[in-house]
Amino acid sequence: MTTPAFDDCPPESDGVTPYDERHFATYLRLLDAAAEAADWREVVRIVFELDPEIEPDRARLVYDTHMSRAQWMTEKGFRDLLRASRI
Repeated sequence: MTTPAFDDCPPESDGVTPYDERHFATYLRLLDAAAEAADWREVVRIVFELDPEIEPDRARLVYDTHMSRAQWMTEKGFRDLLRASRI
């Protein structure tokens, strides 16, 4: 599975963004890996194709910010999707 082009940090927004829409599968992969207690370094290698040994700070930033956004989607972002589907 190929991850769409990604920014180091997803956009911060109170609503679902086009970036979020492109990365739904990425967010699900991160959440699944967390549920399985996967090591973040292995996850960032697989999902983002980043080497945490070569770019440790960037790899951690990408993982943390995308995981945070994935969790936001499960807590709040999904409401936007439900509202949009009623239109």
